[in-house]
Amino acid sequence: MRRGIEKESLRVRADGKLSTLPHPASLGSALTHPHITTDFSESQLELITGVHADAESCLEELTRIHQFVYRNIGEEMLWCASMPCGLPGDDAIPLGRYGRSNVGLAKTVYRMGLGYRYGRRMQTISGIHYNFSLPGVSNEGYFSLIRNFRRHSWLLLYLFGASPAVCSSFVAGRQHDLETLQAGTLYRPGATSLRMGRLGYQSDAQSSLAVSYNSLESYGASLQDALTRPYPPYEKIGVRDPSATGEEGLDGYRQLATTLLQIENEFYGTIRPKRTIRQGERPLHALRERGIEYVEVRCMDLDPFCPVGIEAPTMRFLDIFLLHCLLSDSPPDSPEEIAALGRNQHRAAARGREPGLQLERNGAEVGLREWSEEIVLACQPIAEALDRAHGGDLYREALSKATAALQDPESLPSARALASMEGKHDCTYVYFVLAQSLQHRNALRELPLAESLLAEYSREVETSFAEQRAIEAADTMPFEIYRQRYLDPLRLRA
Repeated sequence: MRRGIEKESLRVRADGKLSTLPHPASLGSALTHPHITTDFSESQLELITGVHADAESCLEELTRIHQFVYRNIGEEMLWCASMPCGLPGDDAIPLGRYGRSNVGLAKTVYRMGLGYRYGRRMQTISGIHYNFSLPGVSNEGYFSLIRNFRRHSWLLLYLFGASPAVCSSFVAGRQHDLETLQAGTLYRPGATSLRMGRLGYQSDAQSSLAVSYNSLESYGASLQDALTRPYPPYEKIGVRDPSATGEEGLDGYRQLATTLLQIENEFYGTIRPKRTIRQGERPLHALRERGIEYVEVRCMDLDPFCPVGIEAPTMRFLDIFLLHCLLSDSPPDSPEEIAALGRNQHRAAARGREPGLQLERNGAEVGLREWSEEIVLACQPIAEALDRAHGGDLYREALSKATAALQDPESLPSARALASMEGKHDCTYVYFVLAQSLQHRNALRELPLAESLLAEYSREVETSFAEQRAIEAADTMPFEIYRQRYLDPLRLRA
């Protein structure tokens, strides 16, 4: 098994407000650095590990990257929760900038489009992406895994969701059904992961998509339709307003395209099939031509009780769970089942800890607790086999920890977060996360980091800027021609 992590975090000021400073130059080029980039905003770091054979080495690398970051962001902190800090108005949230090359401008215009389509505040939500692969698994095997993962991913929201509350600035001017915990803090009493609920990465436009995961062919056809189908509300926005310059350097561009999806990355989901792309290649073309290389799990909240956002037992549970999804029978999906899966996700996200909560399974109601216990019991032989293969009992311990959490919902991260807010932080979301973030910053700063590693990271910073300059120097094509050629539907084919 191989795994890697992509971890998003907002940079915040000492008062818990979003930093609006540019991405620090001391961290390298956000366009080309292999381990440190930005996600939606200049203020939103994305830290990327390499590929690892075990959880420990993966976490060690993630920790080292955090240590380097904290040596280079002054007194700012990394917001340790998935739902954002105190936010300014939408227009004051800075878009990620990647230089003046065509590929760099395209990344910024894409983010501009996300802002027009969904609002910038929604894009400041952060999470952990867990990339997982196994040698010898076919496209059919990976899609079998994906179908079962989508059927059961609500369990991950229940066990590891850690976003039951939010700063009221996130929903200012929006309709919601949250309750007031304290002035400035909204929550749902039984929520596990507001990030994965209706206030999170959701899109009315994308809700019309019933993307099939029955084969690479059906998945590719669904995605291609969304990438090429004009969508009237986005046509009203337009690609560009020639009369306005918009933000500096963007020449009035508002989005890359007026289709339902601008590019493949805009498609939201709890899990994605992935293939490493070549320079300038479309992700869908890479998948169709060379097949699935790994899956990207996208539904994991940041753990606010962990300095780097995820712990080794959580990673081991994910390994067990993903193997269970791969090895279990996985019948084809249908539009009706896809709709039911969406309802289950929203119930688990908003009401997961509610006693007696029911989910949908094969057209009937089943208790979340009952179904959870069935899945965890089915995972037991996998944990035992992994411990035999690796030696020790770490996988069984990870499964036992999950089993204990099912018996004691108050031990779940979402319940612990609320209890800490209510008991220590004046029922205030921002106070709680700010205190945790400060504690994690101090802990990471105190860890030793070898001079040889510091030198290596410093070299990566310089190399990344040199690579960005080379890309910019090689660009001769006007951006509009580049945009049209990149989005040519012919480039989506194998």
